Amino acid sequence: MPTEATDPRYREIDRWPTEIAVEAMLEAQLAAIAALKSQTGAMAAAIEAAADRLRRGGRIAYAGAGTSGRIGVQDGVELTPTFNWPFERLVFLIAGGPAALTRTQEGAEDDREAATQAVKTEEIGPDDVLIGVAASGRTPYVIAALEAARLAGALTIGVANNPDAPVLRAAEHAILADTGSEVVAGSTRMKAGTAQKVTLNLISTGIMLRLGLVHHGLMVNMQVSNAKLRQRAIRMVGTLAGVEAGPAETALDAGGRDIKRAVLVARGLAPADADARLEQAQGSLGAALDGLA
Repeated sequence: MPTEATDPRYREIDRWPTEIAVEAMLEAQLAAIAALKSQTGAMAAAIEAAADRLRRGGRIAYAGAGTSGRIGVQDGVELTPTFNWPFERLVFLIAGGPAALTRTQEGAEDDREAATQAVKTEEIGPDDVLIGVAASGRTPYVIAALEAARLAGALTIGVANNPDAPVLRAAEHAILADTGSEVVAGSTRMKAGTAQKVTLNLISTGIMLRLGLVHHGLMVNMQVSNAKLRQRAIRMVGTLAGVEAGPAETALDAGGRDIKRAVLVARGLAPADADARLEQAQGSLGAALDGLA
């Protein structure tokens, strides 16, 4: 597997001056991101298909082991504060369970039965989207999770760092982040991990775009949970409604700190009318604003 191969260019890296070693590692990280350029079409197709499922009320699930599992959790948990994605619509299938997030669980990644059972326990079904992530693309836990989820009718997306990997074949939508060998052989938390994180960033954010949770490049569905975010929300309401900070803040409070509702309130609607308009627009602020005088 390329991700396990030794790159002769870095054979003496432990003897190099520290700054030269850091420069080499940085160049490798940049190359990892560049490896995704050929996958934008595949990611777009996965995003469109996922958004269709999630409009029906489904959940986003992540399956992984070790570093890949931790990266999946990191991506998923950020969706709630950033896009107000309901936490109950997130599922994390981690080989070895929650304890594996901070401590290696020996043998857990080989447990196919545990993955199959986790899919059943979480009742993954046709409205759900399961993203399986594995650097090698051969992790039994991830393959089994994808297979079980697909059998249950869920949409499946596979992310791997080796060509023609079983994880890619097990999923309906395959994303190959072909990052090759690592600077430190086999340390897939480096190039492979970076490419995985970027891939998940793009997929999850793309899904939020398609679901109307972003408007004019702004996080209009974010949770307003502290003073910094309150000020950001006031600026967003002011910008999108074309009002000054004072009326924007008043609208934000009248709208229950819901930015989309507040924009419509600042444009002259009562909160109840703003809610009705957003419901008709399936939560899309852009669609709710269309035709508003």
